Amino acid sequence: MWNNNTPHHLLLISFIFCPFLTAASLDLISTTQILTKDQVLLSPQAEFELGFFSPGTSNAWYIGIWYKNIELQTVVWVGNRDAPLRNSSGVLKISAANGDLVLLDDSGKLVWSANYSSGGNTVAELQDSGNLVLRLENDASPDNYLWQSFDQPTDTLLPGMKLGWDSKTGLNRYINSWKSADDPSSGDYSFKLDIYGFPEVYLTHRGAIDYRSGPWNGVGFSGVPEMKPSAIVSFLFKMNPDEVYYSFQLHNKSVYSRLTVNYSGALQRFTWIPTSKIWSLFWYAPKDQCDVYKECGLYGICDPNMSPICKCIKGFKPKNLQAWNLRDGSEGCVRITDLDCGNDGFVTLNNMKLPDSGTTFVDPEMNLDQCQQLCKSNCSCQGYSNSNITNGGSGCAIWATGLYDMRQYTAAEGGQSFYVRLAASDLEPVVLGHGNSSDKKRTLKIAGIAIGIGVLLASLAVFFLWKKGKSKTSQGSISEHRVPRSQDFLMSSPTIPSKRDHSKETAADELELPLFDFDTIVAATENFSQANKLGQGGFGSVYRAMLVEGQDVAVKRLSKSSGQGTEEFKNEVKLIARLQHRNLVRLLGCCIEMEEKILIYEYMENKSLDSFLFKKNKSALLDWPRRFNIICGVARGLLYLHQDSRFRIIHRDLKASNILLDKDMNPKISDFGMARIFGGDQTEANTKKVVGTYGYMAPEYAMDGLFSVKSDVFSFGVLVLEIVSGKKNRGFYQTNNHLNLLAYAWGLYREGRALELMDADSGKSYSASEVMRCIQVGLLCVQEQAEDRPNMSTVVLMLSSESASMPQPKNPGFCLGRRPVETDSSSSKQEESCTVNQVTVTMMDGR
Repeated sequence: MWNNNTPHHLLLISFIFCPFLTAASLDLISTTQILTKDQVLLSPQAEFELGFFSPGTSNAWYIGIWYKNIELQTVVWVGNRDAPLRNSSGVLKISAANGDLVLLDDSGKLVWSANYSSGGNTVAELQDSGNLVLRLENDASPDNYLWQSFDQPTDTLLPGMKLGWDSKTGLNRYINSWKSADDPSSGDYSFKLDIYGFPEVYLTHRGAIDYRSGPWNGVGFSGVPEMKPSAIVSFLFKMNPDEVYYSFQLHNKSVYSRLTVNYSGALQRFTWIPTSKIWSLFWYAPKDQCDVYKECGLYGICDPNMSPICKCIKGFKPKNLQAWNLRDGSEGCVRITDLDCGNDGFVTLNNMKLPDSGTTFVDPEMNLDQCQQLCKSNCSCQGYSNSNITNGGSGCAIWATGLYDMRQYTAAEGGQSFYVRLAASDLEPVVLGHGNSSDKKRTLKIAGIAIGIGVLLASLAVFFLWKKGKSKTSQGSISEHRVPRSQDFLMSSPTIPSKRDHSKETAADELELPLFDFDTIVAATENFSQANKLGQGGFGSVYRAMLVEGQDVAVKRLSKSSGQGTEEFKNEVKLIARLQHRNLVRLLGCCIEMEEKILIYEYMENKSLDSFLFKKNKSALLDWPRRFNIICGVARGLLYLHQDSRFRIIHRDLKASNILLDKDMNPKISDFGMARIFGGDQTEANTKKVVGTYGYMAPEYAMDGLFSVKSDVFSFGVLVLEIVSGKKNRGFYQTNNHLNLLAYAWGLYREGRALELMDADSGKSYSASEVMRCIQVGLLCVQEQAEDRPNMSTVVLMLSSESASMPQPKNPGFCLGRRPVETDSSSSKQEESCTVNQVTVTMMDGR
């Protein structure tokens, strides 16, 4: 595995993580056979082993279970997670007094136990499933286990484990995250089955719901359409008076799979295939903004393929229209017409994630017609659906309270039909072709009259608008802005104001965003005052503004001399309007009026990452946990752009100043003015006009104009090394030499001194293995050859899993080297151009 070129720190980490490479093995723990630090308990077919371990650089020791045949130790269960040993001198044994499985420290003090008292002789055995069991010495029947680790899971669900309730014993089996990468104690995130109503699983953060799976519909959870049985894996859900649980099984013994909840709040399913030698991230949640619990409020539907993502059910309207237009759907929707019980009907919603089902009534014996009648006869019923969608559908589920957390899927993705109760007047009108001939004639007559009236009204409207426009034209154009009045602080309607440049009218209508009147923006920014200015970017200035309802927003005003013209502006608007992810900045509206091009974003209280990272008086506010959270958040956002959004999007200008921070220091990628959309099968493109930021550009992009997802990966790698070190790639040179940050980091890594790269302002509360992982990921991303760099799905996997195997990085790209002439760093915008291989390169520095 190792060679003479292996860095010393990796040898050290390997020793820490795999301390039992030559340990003696036991097959049972009994009153006469005890487990110490120099031994492991091995399963019969050597699939798993149990022993003492110390995660990362922690000084604490634990008893745990991990895979035997995977080189990088992958811990799946920890016994004494909340009661660590001070050193490795513990003993795991069977108590001669009561037959309990106990862990004692070096002084003989009880640290942890299975907490089971038996009158007979007991033994502890590790099974090939990864289950540690306590049983009577002469009774190996699974029905008679006295205790088992599968009933006390930590952060991992293995095949055959049950997630859920056992009413006979009162056990509630759920998985709970580690506290951090080096601390397996009980963390803040849990994945737990709610057995009430129509059972489903919730991912919670300190008890508050972050994500829910949707109820089990016979095939899988309705909010996990990817959950399809195959020749490799099958899923099981069981519900009876004795127990309610979810489980999964593998049918290929050469494949490993596990479901985990990690300390950063990600629910992940990993698969290990021996030929790949790496844990592959098969599925994860929350994946996008529509996975956020109650994102669109009561009676709202979240659709990630729409812009905006929130929509109301037919027969409903936004409760707060102004917030809704600004892409905030959290207040949900309200009925247009009150229900009238006996006269109500139903509207069908197809391909849905069913609503929150904690209070849902379920009858597995009813058919859908009976379900409808039961719902109609109960005036409290809000909607119904099949409880089982197999074999054409069966069973009945009825919602008698408000409908929350619905999501729209495409037909290809899955979901199921859901039927919502509506007042008769809000239902579709009678369809022509049904009913008797007199009904048809009467309907046609009414329709004809309505059409005639509509045509007449439309003609009159066109005439008066023409007259009004002609009158305004005769008065001449308005050359100065009037003083805004208080009512001007209201958002304009989606129609084009009369003062707007009509050459932009069609383009603006296509942007699918609320349009703001320019006078409104002038007033809200106090005429773009310096006091409200947040920063200066390559394409213009950004200002803080407040709307009339008190909402803070950020206003990006493109300068007339900027490189971003109308097409770039439209590109940015169209892109961001359709992108919905918690790590991407949210676009609220725009203004296209006269020569003005303005974007209105959500306001980010902590401005941009570079305003903290490279400022000595602020960098200490970015301790290591915050820096690691920023790295992981940016990685998730970039993965969404590259893989999980409706388009494949290459950002092309990822840098510290384009990472904005909200009030909780969560990162959001911004500035899509140079982004490009790729087709479904497209992987790279070429341009003769390279526009980007010095120090972040991949060699193949800067030299040959070739850009792809891998050029974004290079920029991300630079950003990671900057976050770890607190130093800019551009402008940083080690004393007495000309190495930039990438070269400096590479040199430290090869010498086994990579941790010296870490910014002292990160504080002392950090995981050395986590920092090392970030440095190695950063160097993998900045490798000179694009094909050597990982894609973002692999990057997210490597960052989120201690057990993900990582290749050794090769030489990073240094194609841009040191500039021959230093420039004034105080300048808000610095540019230099050069021509390489007939490619024009414009590089910018600053915000």
